[in-house]
Amino acid sequence: MAAQGPKLFLDPSSVLDIGSMIVNGTDIAPGRAIPDDGDPRIDHSLEGFLFTCGPDHIRHPEPIHADSQGRRYPLHGSFSAHPAEILFWDAQGEDAECKARIPVDTADGGQAVLERHWRIDGSSGEVCLSDRVINVGATPFARVHMYHMNIGAWLFDDHVRLSGKMLEGGGLPWNFGEEPGGVFCVPAAVPGEEWAEVMLGPIAALGGVTLKVRFRTDGLPHLQVWRNQKAPAHVLGIEPVSHRWVSREELKKSGELKMLKPGESAEYSLRFCFV
Repeated sequence: MAAQGPKLFLDPSSVLDIGSMIVNGTDIAPGRAIPDDGDPRIDHSLEGFLFTCGPDHIRHPEPIHADSQGRRYPLHGSFSAHPAEILFWDAQGEDAECKARIPVDTADGGQAVLERHWRIDGSSGEVCLSDRVINVGATPFARVHMYHMNIGAWLFDDHVRLSGKMLEGGGLPWNFGEEPGGVFCVPAAVPGEEWAEVMLGPIAALGGVTLKVRFRTDGLPHLQVWRNQKAPAHVLGIEPVSHRWVSREELKKSGELKMLKPGESAEYSLRFCFV
């Protein structure tokens, strides 16, 4: 925990994602207020504030191309449930910092390493995440990535809004669309700007703070937002993502599904704070 900022709990049993997230004394992670998609890895990850999709697949299962056994990519890819090797974890002055290395076996037989670096700026309270995905195997895999930032929506009242340049009209209510929930995905990049920004708030239940999320659009050019209020679920997700919300096959046909070849790497960056 840094001098300023939220108190977060990293999960070394699953890619060093974030489990509980304490803001002004309240855990904002959804916990058990989530849907059960039948995958215990994702069931565990979805309980927390942030989990990572990829590196071989994002979103829901689809067939592995030319697989003789007819297997499918797992829900949200292969990252979840891979344990982290902690390389450095300490507080330096007012800041807190953690570095880890996570070897990952992909569903289609490849091998990846996730080099993960967390840092909390003790003066601003901003949490910074830098990821580098390296193909250390002998075969290519899809270059796809998504961060799921999940918040318990029981914290929201009718004044909470999503806002950002990528949203039509600059913003919309948190409970957009029809009940009991929905999802949308939009381009997030703004010409001349390396970082996209989306905000959620003000959240009166947390003392009126607003969640501000920033992400680099060279690796994460889209923003997906998901909410689910179908009991027992009561959750909203802010999800910077590498690709449109369409099938792998459509992404292949359009030339959008690039491959990460052996020895190549991809980098992704995310920052957030409560203001």
